[in-house]
Amino acid sequence: MTLPFKLPLIAILRGIQPDEAGAHVSALIECGFDSIEVPLNSPDWQQTLPQLVRQFGDRAMIGAGTVLNVAQVNAVAAAGARLLVTPNTDAEVIAGAVRQQIWTAIGCATASEAFTALNAGAHALKIFPASAFGPAYIKAIKAVLPPEVPLFAVGGVTPENLADYLAAGCVGAGLGSDLYRAGQPLSHTVEKAEAFIAAYKDAVR
Repeated sequence: MTLPFKLPLIAILRGIQPDEAGAHVSALIECGFDSIEVPLNSPDWQQTLPQLVRQFGDRAMIGAGTVLNVAQVNAVAAAGARLLVTPNTDAEVIAGAVRQQIWTAIGCATASEAFTALNAGAHALKIFPASAFGPAYIKAIKAVLPPEVPLFAVGGVTPENLADYLAAGCVGAGLGSDLYRAGQPLSHTVEKAEAFIAAYKDAVR
């Protein structure tokens, strides 16, 4: 499956505030990121998400994470988001996103959850929490999944271990606290973004 963004590293900005979101997303895009996730357990996401869509929707795929129910799917769609990420496998959430023509990366941990997600229309799978399972588990589950299904490792992915997850069969990763922690200065975001992009380029070279 062709991905709707060029760099398969999703920047997860958990806890970002509306008044700082623009600066961090602008910096991430300048570094090379083109998929941004605002988790719905972040403060005032209802303000942040549409704001980012307006500012950067033509330069990056702006989306929402930690989407747990159909009402949230509808709110995310109304904000103009084009990416929807979940921590779990919920067929109704997936179907709701498909109806709204939003690209989905659905959280799963087992083969049963993975196939439930795919049968409901998921575009990609998010193996979560990746650090609890490790690359060997991902390699094993990849063996039973359709080869064209994109897998993203999320949870505990660092510049140091990113290559291991890619070698196990992931196309990319979702980057959380090792890329962004709530309240960190812009310089830290740039520094960490550059480290992840360098690690990705080294891994796929």
